[in-house]
Amino acid sequence: MANADSARSTADVPSFRYRVSGMDCAKDAAQIERAAQSAGVAPDAVKVSAATHIMTLKAPEARLPDIVKAVETTGYGFDRIESDEDLQQGAAHQDPAYRRALWIVVILNVGYGVIEMVGGFIAGSQAVKADALDFIGDGAITFLGLLAIGWSLAWRARSALIQGIFLGLLGLGVLGTTIMRAFEPITPDAALMGLLGLIALVINVVSVLPLLRYRKGDANMRAVWLFSRNDAIGNAAVVIAAGLVVWLGSAWPDLIVAFGIAGLFLHSSWSIIRDARSDLKAAA
Repeated sequence: MANADSARSTADVPSFRYRVSGMDCAKDAAQIERAAQSAGVAPDAVKVSAATHIMTLKAPEARLPDIVKAVETTGYGFDRIESDEDLQQGAAHQDPAYRRALWIVVILNVGYGVIEMVGGFIAGSQAVKADALDFIGDGAITFLGLLAIGWSLAWRARSALIQGIFLGLLGLGVLGTTIMRAFEPITPDAALMGLLGLIALVINVVSVLPLLRYRKGDANMRAVWLFSRNDAIGNAAVVIAAGLVVWLGSAWPDLIVAFGIAGLFLHSSWSIIRDARSDLKAAA
C-alpha cells in the first residue's frame, strides 16, 4: 500500500532540476540519490545523471529545502535550474580563462598520452599502455566537454554518449590486449615503467594547477578537477606496480593494474551511456 501511495504521489508532483557540483562518477550519483531517499523521497522520484551532472527531483516544492539539506550532507553543491536558459549558463560558459585552462589540460593529456604509449611498448608494460590510453581518453573527453560548454541538455547528453562509447572502446581494447598478454606474461622493464609513471604523475599535477581556482565551480569545472586528481592515483598505482615487479620478479603486478584500469573504463562507460540515453529521452 505504501508503494502504491508513493507511486501516485510521484505522478502528481512537479519536477525540479538541480546542477550538481563535484560529481566524479556513478558512485557519487548513487550516493546523492540515497541521501534524497533518506529525506523521504521515493526511489523513482530522484534521478542523478552521471552524464550531465543534473539531479531531477519529483517532490512538492514546500519540501525542497529539507531535501536539499539532506543531499548537501554528501558534500556536493546543488544549484536549482530555473529554466533551459539557466541550464546552459554558468561560470565556465562565461569565463574565457576557464576555456584556456581546459585547453592546457587537453594538450598535456593527449601529448603525454602519445609519449607514454610509445614508452609502454618499449618497456613492455600493459599498465603503462593502459595509463597512456587513460591520458588520451581524458584529453579527448575534456575536449568534448570544452565544445559542450553552453550547449543544451540534449546536445550535452549526446556529447556524453560519445564519451561513454569512446571510454567503452578503450576499456575493451585494454582488456583484450591484457588478456592476451596474460597467457604469455613478459616481465616489463620496471625502471622505465616507474619513470613513466612518475612523469605521468607530474603531468597530472601540472594539468591540475590551472584548474585549482575552478575546483569549487559548477559541475563541469568540478568534474574535470576531480578527474585529474583521481588520475594521479592511477599514476601512483603504476609506480607501485613497477616496484612490485622488481620485488617479485613477475609481470603480474603490471597486468593487475592494467586490468584495474580497464575495469574503470568499462564501469564509467556503462554509467555514462546509461545516463546519457536517459537524458536524451527526457530532453525529447
